[in-house]
Amino acid sequence: MLAVVRPSAWNLPLFFHIAGAMFLVASLIVALYAVRVARARGDQPAAQFLARVLLWVTLPSYLVMRIFAQIIANKEHLDKANPTWLGIGFTASDAGLVLLFAVLIMTGLVARRTKQGTSVAGSGQLRATGIITGLLIAAYVVAIWAMTTKPT
Repeated sequence: MLAVVRPSAWNLPLFFHIAGAMFLVASLIVALYAVRVARARGDQPAAQFLARVLLWVTLPSYLVMRIFAQIIANKEHLDKANPTWLGIGFTASDAGLVLLFAVLIMTGLVARRTKQGTSVAGSGQLRATGIITGLLIAAYVVAIWAMTTKPT
């Protein structure tokens, strides 16, 4: 078995890419749980916590993951080789950004509505947020699988 040796200059960007991806998936799992709590209780703090997690943790971790993914791809000249696993990762991240913005808008509206005293228990926006968040987690798990196994 041959070991893959990278130049040491690539270690820090790769670390930030992986750390950003870990924080991204972890924050989406926390957000999915917050959706569940907000729907079950219908209370304001859970909906506001959900909006804060998505805005203050998920979005910045997405940006860190995506920026450093592009840096690593450029350093390794992978954009010319275009391997399948890289395409899976970039597709999941690019489509994920669109869905993440949709979730951010919906949770912002729900959090604003809860400030006005409206119950969120039966909110269709929370249900859609939960579904989209679950889809994002599934897509990122597939991307993690592709990044680790590197299928041809």
